[in-house]
Amino acid sequence: MSVYDFTVETADGQLKPLSDYRGKVLLIVNTASRCGFTPQYAGLQKLYEAHHEKGFEVLAFPCNQFGGQEPGTNEEIQTFCKVNYQVTFPVFAKIEVNGEHAHPLYKYLKSQEKGVLGTEAIKWNFTKFLVDRQGNVIKRFAPNVPPEACEPDIVAALNQP
Repeated sequence: MSVYDFTVETADGQLKPLSDYRGKVLLIVNTASRCGFTPQYAGLQKLYEAHHEKGFEVLAFPCNQFGGQEPGTNEEIQTFCKVNYQVTFPVFAKIEVNGEHAHPLYKYLKSQEKGVLGTEAIKWNFTKFLVDRQGNVIKRFAPNVPPEACEPDIVAALNQP
């Protein structure tokens, strides 16, 4: 099993198989528009622009499970990301990342790369998962890790076959 076995919903309600990203290095992030970490969108966009042509993708999944910090509709979230951070990477439909209704992708990600002290739960917005070109989760970054601090691991993954 790999991330390519999952299908997600785009912000406009279409189904998108993650197998469309086969062969790419992915940074999968749960996001929110009203969080102290929201400015990380700028760093994510910078990473995306720097490495996209080498096969890198950022996949953002808005989530309202942490302090109600993503209350907007999918359309409002798209507008917020484009207007405030000029985001050009995909921002998918809002999902849950923890609990009974957690999206299957996030259940898988958490099972593959545990958090602090071996916990699976996502602790807050902007938890990041790095996925290699074969669809394997290779690293988990805490919410307070800025996107630029992920860059050495991204570059290393891009340099692998």
